[in-house]
Amino acid sequence: KDVLIGDPYQPFYAKEKGVDLGVSTWPRDAWKIGGGSVSGWISYDPELDLIYHGTGNPAPWNAEQRPGDNKFTAGLFARYSTTGHARWFYQLSPHDEFDYDGANESLLIDLALPSGPRKVLVHPDRNGYVYVIDRATGEVISATPFVHITTSTGVDRETGALHYAREKPQRTGTVVRDICPGAAGAKNWQPSAYSPRTRLVYIPHQNLCQDAEAVQTSYISGTPYIGAIVKMKPGPGVTRGRLTAWDPLAARAAWTIEEDLPVWSGALVTAGDLVFYGTMDGWFKALDATNGHLLWQFKTGSGIVGQPIAYRGPDGKAYIAVLSGVGGWAGAVVASDLDTRDGSAALGFANVMGDLKQRTAKGGMLYVFALP
Repeated sequence: KDVLIGDPYQPFYAKEKGVDLGVSTWPRDAWKIGGGSVSGWISYDPELDLIYHGTGNPAPWNAEQRPGDNKFTAGLFARYSTTGHARWFYQLSPHDEFDYDGANESLLIDLALPSGPRKVLVHPDRNGYVYVIDRATGEVISATPFVHITTSTGVDRETGALHYAREKPQRTGTVVRDICPGAAGAKNWQPSAYSPRTRLVYIPHQNLCQDAEAVQTSYISGTPYIGAIVKMKPGPGVTRGRLTAWDPLAARAAWTIEEDLPVWSGALVTAGDLVFYGTMDGWFKALDATNGHLLWQFKTGSGIVGQPIAYRGPDGKAYIAVLSGVGGWAGAVVASDLDTRDGSAALGFANVMGDLKQRTAKGGMLYVFALP
């Protein structure tokens, strides 16, 4: 009742059906303190009158304290905008053990599939998969890895279930190594962009894994409810970040740009086939949207973790604006001046971002560029 699940609710998969799943999939009363807030992006389809939003991770990170699927966390809701009632729900990461949640953006596009045109949403999730989902029904059309994954082995198209790798579950008092992606996810909240001209989705993301130890924790209102000691580290390869151009029809990467640091800014693509994004050491870059070739770059005064925007000024000219100012989870070692000798600081980011202090500085400045 509280999550407005009633007669209009018709999830595609059986695993999302049942009575009082928001209570019965938790230990007694754990749902009351178990997280699952709506903390990310919302998309809207006016033809279907549906809004789409993700839900956050379950708490605490020590998953042994909350057996069960922990609905309705780490998933996607489709709701009628006029009433708020749910049309469907799909849980991306049941019993989420790694802070993957489901709050990332959902891009609404129309795909010409071999079976015919489909209204879909494209959701690059923190669990490492790019999901293409029928946004009217909640059916998964494809779910394809876009980073190195050790925590799961794939998504079952018939049942919608994510198959976890059994060697990676966290256990209290045991350090589990090489968890990929780490708690920051394959990507975090930095939004992707879609071009109807190239038919590609441009995904800014990171290449990070972690070692983690689950610890017993208790809920105290107003304090962190974590239950894990985490140390992040680079994933396979030599870089910690990437910008990937993803073909949602072919379900594969068209091209990838490697960046030494996590790409924590959003992406912007223009009708002139330019892709803009920023780096955590302050570079603002423009690429050819068709092939990823670097066309231009500008060094700002601080790391970029914000979202570039395009607009037309009162003079009729086109402009690009971006805020430079390192911060957020990945930039906390600089923004909060953390001691990186404690690798678990900033929930593990201190272990993997120790060089950021030498590569950028605190700051906050809006940069505006005119397009030719």
